[in-house]
Amino acid sequence: MPTILNSNPSDIDVIFSRYDDAVAYQKTKFNKHWLPFDREMVEREIAEGRQWKIMEGDEVAAVFAIAYEDPFIWAEKNADPAIYIHRIVTHPAFRGGAYVKAIIEWAKGHAKEKHKKFIRMDTWGDNEALISYYVKCGFAYLGNITPQATQHLPKHYSSIFLGLLEIEV
Repeated sequence: MPTILNSNPSDIDVIFSRYDDAVAYQKTKFNKHWLPFDREMVEREIAEGRQWKIMEGDEVAAVFAIAYEDPFIWAEKNADPAIYIHRIVTHPAFRGGAYVKAIIEWAKGHAKEKHKKFIRMDTWGDNEALISYYVKCGFAYLGNITPQATQHLPKHYSSIFLGLLEIEV
């Protein structure tokens, strides 16, 4: 059984290595991929306890981030009590390990602890295979949006068409 722990400052290079792995994988599976992430943003997530890692023994098998608000993507729905999952990345050696399902189970408990009613995430709105996978994992597909205020978001959100997904806790 994998262990989910808060990432710490010493994990930063591993996190960025996982992001590099993810971009390489995205390029083989889809016509879009993430742009480089801002190191200060990830350091801030770590400092705020919002960056997580999934451990298999001594190895960081996967990483993900959470937020407690996401107004530039979720607009008026941001007022709902929700946790938002971002940037799930699995080390190539651990792909197929059902980490999304483990994250969902963890997120349900975390959401209840934080008095949140929803678990939400977004992905490329035209990546039907990934949307279908998330639906099979328990998310409801809510439809697509094009965020307007992308200057407030990480670079990979510029000119993006997003699919929105949600689980009610």
